[in-house]
Amino acid sequence: MGVNDGKAAIFDLDGTLLDSMGLWSQIDIDFFESRHIVFPEDYGSTVASMSSDEVARYTIERFHLPDTVDELNAEWERMAVEAYASVGAKPHAKAYLAALKASGAKLAVATALTPHLRDIAMRHVGIADIFDAVVSLSETHSADKNNPAVYLSAAQLLDVEPEHCVVFEDLLDAMLGAKAAGMHVWAMADDFSTDDLPAITVEADGVIWDFSDAPKIL
Repeated sequence: MGVNDGKAAIFDLDGTLLDSMGLWSQIDIDFFESRHIVFPEDYGSTVASMSSDEVARYTIERFHLPDTVDELNAEWERMAVEAYASVGAKPHAKAYLAALKASGAKLAVATALTPHLRDIAMRHVGIADIFDAVVSLSETHSADKNNPAVYLSAAQLLDVEPEHCVVFEDLLDAMLGAKAAGMHVWAMADDFSTDDLPAITVEADGVIWDFSDAPKIL
């Protein structure tokens, strides 16, 4: 499906518009190293679509940490602020956004990033002013993006019916949330989604590896 006049495109940030999945892996590695805990290989994929509070609760319970949710979030926030202040965009992402905007399509961000990190990254990359609506999981009180609430909130802010929205996501669970909202989904594939690629190919309306391959404006 293409995106044409009167339609809306809703974008994930981490791993979709932002070249940032390796960023979180490094934060995770540095965090566990500081706690003298062997880094678990399944950790990143397990928490990838969770909200920050959900990740903190999961980490505290799994590793029996004495920290509170607020304390862990504050520690991760300090580490992430520095990283997101220098994050880059995925190849051709900015050009694609500009083309969609010029076509008359409405644009939104739906992200698991906290509003603070979200805004830091979007300003640094230079895309903060191009979107008509921006919403984070924490603003919809959702635990993760498998819940369609964040996408429905974005559509409501855009004043566009869900069936007229095209969502760009990189994680399978998030794609399922967008599909549950009644939206079309294009998958951004990369090395971090290799294991889920067969399922992603089934669930998504299309798969791209680069925004130069994204659906053309009709």
